[in-house]
Amino acid sequence: MTLEFPNRSRSFDDSRRAVRFSGYDGMFEVRFFIEADALSPRNVSQTADVDLEDTCLAAFDAQRPSIQDVARSIYASTRRVSYTLTSADLR
Repeated sequence: MTLEFPNRSRSFDDSRRAVRFSGYDGMFEVRFFIEADALSPRNVSQTADVDLEDTCLAAFDAQRPSIQDVARSIYASTRRVSYTLTSADLR
């Protein structure tokens, strides 16, 4: 099967400084985290902690299609249940 993203929900994980989102391979959930610095390196490092969540979620929403394409590609090469995407993955 192929990785799909039918659920548009996402959340910010303070402890990881990352946005969490999920994909599904059939009935199996695959968890993804994308680091804050990967979403907007220039803006995130200058953002106060109180605004970090909003900044990251907005950046994720704006880049969602390309982030999901990267997630599909990485999942296709190594199938696991959890991944952390970094700025190197988005190049």
